[in-house]
Amino acid sequence: FDRVYTPVGYNSHPSGVECVEITEHMTCMIGNAIKYLWRAGLKPGADHDEDLRKAVWCIERERSRLKKIGLKK
Repeated sequence: FDRVYTPVGYNSHPSGVECVEITEHMTCMIGNAIKYLWRAGLKPGADHDEDLRKAVWCIERERSRLKKIGLKK
């Protein structure tokens, strides 16, 4: 694996699909949340729970953004 072009955490999902193929069609924060969920526990030395908490943070950030621009009550 190449750490820049094919990093282990993004390419080792059991589906064989690369995470970027999905997330490039999303907003930044939702895409980041999906990446954290996608690679949770797959990246060498990664803390599974930490990745899940990072995903939640990204989702909450997106919810805040939507509220700020009036798309969420």
